[in-house]
Amino acid sequence: MPHGAGLAPVLLKRASSVELDWDIRQKSRFDVVDSNDRQLGIFLPRGTLIRGGDVLVAEDGSLIKVIARAQQVLAITIDQGHGTPFDLIRAAYHLGNRHVPIELKPDHLKIEPDHVLAEMLRAMHLTVTEVETAFEPEGGAYSAQPHNHGNHSHMHEGSHSHMHG
Repeated sequence: MPHGAGLAPVLLKRASSVELDWDIRQKSRFDVVDSNDRQLGIFLPRGTLIRGGDVLVAEDGSLIKVIARAQQVLAITIDQGHGTPFDLIRAAYHLGNRHVPIELKPDHLKIEPDHVLAEMLRAMHLTVTEVETAFEPEGGAYSAQPHNHGNHSHMHEGSHSHMHG
């Protein structure tokens, strides 16, 4: 459920949680332990992206809040000495042309660490700083919605796995 839309705040308060980095939140199959120490097997439709704040519903009806785990990213900002806002737009274009996942903010960009890209961006008169924070890149122009999760997902306690029709 994108950002727990439609759920009463009291239900979200009682929900367990899982902290997942970006690499895990874009997978369709993975195992995780929630804040109640339950081993969960997550089964999602291929191409599903899970965002921080989303809520998963287990087969038993329990709710699990997803927290975007802080991870190392590169924050890209305008060089205050001689940069312009256009430099940031140009950087987004070049990164997108390389199919690099980018989180877009009004005053900065975020990408996963890459020393080659960092040097390219610095040569474009941008400041590149490694920071630890949640990473929520754009879903892409062709995705139905930024928070599209398909029809449903299934989670199972224990270590078994199987597909559902």
